[in-house]
Amino acid sequence: MEATEKSLPKVLIVEDDDALARMLKKVVSTIADPDLAYDGEEALGILKTSATDYRLVLTDVAMPRMDGHTLAKEMKKEKRLQMIPVIMLTAKAGPTDVVAGINSGARFYLTKPFQQDDLLAKIKKALGLK
Repeated sequence: MEATEKSLPKVLIVEDDDALARMLKKVVSTIADPDLAYDGEEALGILKTSATDYRLVLTDVAMPRMDGHTLAKEMKKEKRLQMIPVIMLTAKAGPTDVVAGINSGARFYLTKPFQQDDLLAKIKKALGLK
């Protein structure tokens, strides 16, 4: 059976840099069906109100209005959202940044610049794909 776009898992990409958001969407679309949000506040609104069952959130950390840490923490407060894995993708690469990301609820924490293969491997792992 050939996979159709509808059978691909839904992923919400949260990135305030438009060029990077579009590039991430293109990369992620090879294994999932991505949607975009441009900050944590927009993403949380989409997650709370959408009928779509998102299987993963891929988020930047430093964004206007609501950062990735706050987004992950807010997701943990919502019964319907708390089990959605979060991958943080950020330029903040210090050890305390990584710990803060994991403590706020990130399953994986990748630093920019990143390798596309590494990103796809983490997404597959978080989604339970082979």
